[in-house]
Amino acid sequence: MSARPPRPPAQPRLPRPAPGAWLIQCVDLHTEGEPLRVILSGFPIPQGTTILERRREARARFDDLRRALMWEPRGHADMYGCLVVPAERDDSDFGVLFLHNDGFSTMCGHGVLAMARAAVETGLVPTVEPETRIAMDTPAGQVFATVTLEEGRPVATRFRNVPSWVVELDASVPVPGMGRVGYDLAFGGAFYAYVDAEALGLELEPGGLGELVEAGRAIKAAVQARNPPSHPDDPDLGFLYGVVFTGPPRRQGNHSRHVCVFADGEVDRSPTGTGVSGRLALLRARDSLPEGEAPVIESVIGTRFRGRILGETEVHGRPAIIPEVEGRCWVTGWSTFHLDRADPLRNGFLLR
Repeated sequence: MSARPPRPPAQPRLPRPAPGAWLIQCVDLHTEGEPLRVILSGFPIPQGTTILERRREARARFDDLRRALMWEPRGHADMYGCLVVPAERDDSDFGVLFLHNDGFSTMCGHGVLAMARAAVETGLVPTVEPETRIAMDTPAGQVFATVTLEEGRPVATRFRNVPSWVVELDASVPVPGMGRVGYDLAFGGAFYAYVDAEALGLELEPGGLGELVEAGRAIKAAVQARNPPSHPDDPDLGFLYGVVFTGPPRRQGNHSRHVCVFADGEVDRSPTGTGVSGRLALLRARDSLPEGEAPVIESVIGTRFRGRILGETEVHGRPAIIPEVEGRCWVTGWSTFHLDRADPLRNGFLLR
C-alpha cells in the first residue's frame, strides 16, 4: 500500500469575533520593564471639561472596562494602562487617563514616557527630528515629554513633570506588626511615603517582593488613616498613592534603588517616575543633591531612570522643584481584545 502524500500545513486564520462582542484595540509598551497598555479605540471617552472630571466619569461609568483590560485573563495584578482623551488646555496635544489594578490614577511617570513614544509610533503627533515635543494633560496637571529620534526611530524619552514638593520630613506612624515606622512624605504628581528599606530589614530584590508588598500595604494604610495628605488644588488628588522603599544601589555609579508598592499592592518594575520626582524634592530639601547633579535611580530589576531638577518654584507658598525624568521605552505588541457578552469572566478577575 502506497504511503499517503504529506499534507500542506494548514493556514491559520484569525478567529471571528462573537456576535455583539466588544472590540478594544491597544498597543502595549514597557518603560524600563513597567508595562503600559495604551487604548487606541473601542473604549468610550469619558466626558468632562477637565481631565479630573473625565477621571470621575470613568470611575463611575467604565470601571468594568478598566477591570477587563487590567485584570486577568487579559492583564495581571501589576498591569498598567492609559486612555487618550481630548486635551484640557489649548496648548496641549491630548489628555491622558491612567488606569491600574485598583482604579484610575492621577499621574504616572513611566506612563507619560511610554505614552510619548506611543504617540510618535502611532502618528498621534507629527514627528520632528531630532526631538519631538509633546504636551499632555494629566489629572495632576500639564506635563511635557520629549522623544529623541535618530533616523526616524525613537531612542530616548524624557519628561518635565508637574511641580514636586516635600510635605513632611522624619515623620513616623505606628504600623500593626511592625512597630513605629519612619518615613518622609512628598508629592511628585502623586503622594508617596518614602521608607528606608534597611531600617525595616527588607531587601530590595525580586525575591523579597512578597515581604515588600505586605509591608507597603500596611504602611500605606497606616499613613492614610493617621496622616492623610491633602492637595492644595483639588481634593481628588489628596490621597496616599503608594510607598517607595529606598536603599543603596546594586550598580556602581548609581545613586540608589527604589521599589514602589502602590494601588492595591501593585509593584512598579521601573524606578517610578513620579516617585523619582518626589525623591528629588526630598534630596533637595535635605541638601544632599549637589547643584547640577542628575542621579540615576535603579528599579527592583536593575533598570534605571535619570532624574534632574530643572528649576525651583512655589506651590501655594510651599517651596517646590520642577523635576525631569528620563527613561527608555519599547513597543511590545499590538492587540485587539474581544469582550464576549457570553463570557462569565468578561470583566476580569485577579489572583494574587
